[in-house]
Amino acid sequence: MASSLQKIDGDETVLLRVTHSNLKTFNPDIRFSLQLTVEAVKEKLWKKCGTSVNSMHLELYDDTHVKITDLTDNSKPLGFYSPLDGFRLHVVDLDPSSVTSGGWLEDTSLVEKYQISEEAFNKREGTFRKYKEKLTSQIPSNVEAKIPDNYMEDLCVDIKVGSRCEVEPGGKRGVVTFVGRAEPLGPGFWVGVQYDEPLGKHDGMVKGVRYFECPPSHGGIVRPEKVKVGDYPERDPFEEDEI
Repeated sequence: MASSLQKIDGDETVLLRVTHSNLKTFNPDIRFSLQLTVEAVKEKLWKKCGTSVNSMHLELYDDTHVKITDLTDNSKPLGFYSPLDGFRLHVVDLDPSSVTSGGWLEDTSLVEKYQISEEAFNKREGTFRKYKEKLTSQIPSNVEAKIPDNYMEDLCVDIKVGSRCEVEPGGKRGVVTFVGRAEPLGPGFWVGVQYDEPLGKHDGMVKGVRYFECPPSHGGIVRPEKVKVGDYPERDPFEEDEI
């Protein structure tokens, strides 16, 4: 046994895997000085796992999972027990009412969630709901933000079906597949695009209406202001930027 240990160098340390009797997901690798007393080791572990020093029992296992010894003497230095890198230090929490028991520190489903009724929430001041209500009340009731049916029609003059294009944001490239009104999406003009890569949200059908056909996740319908037509060839996926 390690009782034959005579001298421990001041800078000698050991890297141990630490486990816990109550915390199944607690298994960090922690470096300890071999000069630390067992009590000092417990204090260090208390700050990491929550088990109090007086309720903590330590067991040392080798790297083949065989138990070497119990660290029962708080006054002895850790080096007395001759731990090696890769050994496991197991924390046994002896307190049945410990904060680590019952899974409270690991399973958030066990924590009672705070709930508030709609009535009580509506009485609170300073909430986003109150802020939104205040902004809404400041909009004159006789002003209606109506979008005309020809909204952005002028921007579609140079956007033709079959044209290569680039869509912002993101610089997504593809082919124009639709230009016109799309009432389910809102008043005004829209542009349908089949992207070169699966960067879209659909296959050309939106809200039950088919505007064009393309592979799944390659389709997008955007406002004309986001579309630039021109010489936008497909990007080479293997092309690398210069360093």
